[in-house]
Amino acid sequence: MGAAFVAGVGMTAFEKPGRREWDYPDMVTEALAVALADADVDWSAVEAAYVGYVYGESSAGQCAVYPTGMSGIPIVNVNNNCSTGSTALQLAVSAVQTGMHDVVVAVGFEKMQRGSITFGWTDRALPIGRHLQSMVELYGSADAPPAPQLFGNAGLEHAERYGTTPEQFALVAVKNHRHSVHNPYAQFQEEFSVDEVLASPHVFGALTRLQCSPTSEGAAAAVVMSERAVRERELEARAVPVLAQAMTSDRPEAFESRSAIELVGAGMTRLAAQRVYEVSGIGPEDIDVIELHDCFSTNEIITYEGLGLCDVGKAGPLVADGATTYGGSWVVNPSGGLISKGHPLGATGLAQCAEMTWQLRGEADGRQVAGAKVGLSHNLGLGGACVVTMYGAPVVPVRGGATDRRS
Repeated sequence: MGAAFVAGVGMTAFEKPGRREWDYPDMVTEALAVALADADVDWSAVEAAYVGYVYGESSAGQCAVYPTGMSGIPIVNVNNNCSTGSTALQLAVSAVQTGMHDVVVAVGFEKMQRGSITFGWTDRALPIGRHLQSMVELYGSADAPPAPQLFGNAGLEHAERYGTTPEQFALVAVKNHRHSVHNPYAQFQEEFSVDEVLASPHVFGALTRLQCSPTSEGAAAAVVMSERAVRERELEARAVPVLAQAMTSDRPEAFESRSAIELVGAGMTRLAAQRVYEVSGIGPEDIDVIELHDCFSTNEIITYEGLGLCDVGKAGPLVADGATTYGGSWVVNPSGGLISKGHPLGATGLAQCAEMTWQLRGEADGRQVAGAKVGLSHNLGLGGACVVTMYGAPVVPVRGGATDRRS
């Protein structure tokens, strides 16, 4: 397997649906233009495109990319629920690592309807139908959208087992909203206190509105290159190496364990993280900055444990002690995360990639994690798919043609 590098990234601002008069080809054109310029390449150098989206017609990827260029390259449409963006990135990275291509793009977008997510088809099997049925058997059904029920019940289970408090869940949202103040791409850029988070409209379980990711639209893109392409273009000082990457899906215990925490992908996270740590030789104690899938505050708490940042049951105290913000052991979701940055489903994983790239280059401005050399992203899709990616700081050439990690 060869090396793969993120040589350029770009994204649009994430916004409330309908705020801008644009369609998804406009979003993708904007994100791709920035990513290509960031990598100092034009479309003629691109050999393949992997385009992710959840809500759209077949071959929307071609429609999205054609305004940028129609060069006859393969364009692969990707749909893997909320992990779609990282799935497109994983396909791009794999294409480079296996030597199939030297320069490819991964792009994700979403143009969403206002309001909570709904199901598009009523005459066929629901992809998360088994998850919902298992949840109902455990906790019953309530008058709330399905996703908040699934993740809200996982939070209730965590509280029942380990004593996690509403204030600890709320602290996740407080942290992420505070981080987003310095992110010009974030849908929300406002701080909130614990009391304000807890007082916002109740959604389900411990979840209030300020602890839930909003409905969003926007796009993000990454240019992925082989080591040869990076060297030929002299991009070593800017190209971020992908040190390891893993994609997982549900195993039987997701349902057999009779656990709401397992239903929302905790097992997928543990398995993907374990594989990434094994391949990279890097453990959680070596990571500086993390972008994880905080679709709800309860999932950030669960994911701390799945990624091995703390022992099972200790995630509430971890966030309460300030271990996951500036000055702590890690900075988690410096972008504001899904809760505050926004969550246009197909774009989320690639927005995480963009944040990792900026952080590891030292280009994240007011939200920069000082001295960041290792980053991790975690992108989760119910149904199920989880992608965990480990990134390193750019490398620069030294005498003899070897490379050394940038300090």
